[in-house]
Amino acid sequence: MTIHREGYKTIAIGALAFAVINLCSFYYISAHEFWVSGLIFLVTLAILLFLVSFFRVPVRKWTVGDDLVVCPADGKVVVIEEVTDKEYFNTRRIQVSIFMSPANVHQNRNPVAGEVVYSQYHPGLYLVAWNPKSSTENERHSVVIRSKHGDILVKQIAGALARRIVNYLSVGQKVVQSAEMGFIKFGSRVDVLLPPGADVRVKLNETVQGGVTVLAKLG
Repeated sequence: MTIHREGYKTIAIGALAFAVINLCSFYYISAHEFWVSGLIFLVTLAILLFLVSFFRVPVRKWTVGDDLVVCPADGKVVVIEEVTDKEYFNTRRIQVSIFMSPANVHQNRNPVAGEVVYSQYHPGLYLVAWNPKSSTENERHSVVIRSKHGDILVKQIAGALARRIVNYLSVGQKVVQSAEMGFIKFGSRVDVLLPPGADVRVKLNETVQGGVTVLAKLG
C-alpha cells in the first residue's frame, strides 16, 4: 500500500495538528486530568489514522479487456437504470452509479482504454451522493472515453462531504484501462453511462473495487 499524492499536504497538516494538540495536552492537562489527556490522544490519533487510510492506494491486480468496462471506483452500486443523458449523448443510456463512503479507496480509474473525447468540469450543489439529483445538480467532472466498443461517460460527483474533485485527463489523451483517472476527497459518487444493450455484470448493493470488478461487457 502507498499514499496518494493528493494526501501529502492533508496528512502533513493533520500530523502537525496531532503533535501540537498532544504536546499542549501533555504540558497543561495531563498533570491534573490524565484521563482527559489520554482521551485527547486517542481521538486525535484516530483522526490522523483515518486521514492516512483515506488516501491509501492498495496494491491490486488490475482487470483489462477490450470488451469490458471495469468499475472506476470502490464502493457500493446504488443505481442501475436507463436514463436520457442531456450532457453529451442526448440519447438513452444505462447508468450505473457507485457510492463511495469515506472509508473507501477514493482513487478513480479508467473504466476502458481509448481516447478522451470530452472532459468538462461543472460547478454545482453538494447534495448527499445517493440523491438522484446529484448526478445533474452537484459539482462534478464528466469525461467521455472512446473505446473500441463505444463511448463511455464517467462522472465524478461531489457529495455532502466531498469538496474537491481532481481529474487528470484531457481531451485527445490516450488512456489505459484501469490506470488512474482522478481522485475525490471525502465521500462521493461516480456514475458510468453505458451504451444501450451493454451487458451489466454488477447488481444493486454489490460492493465493488475500482479497476478490478467488471461493471459491464460491451457488444
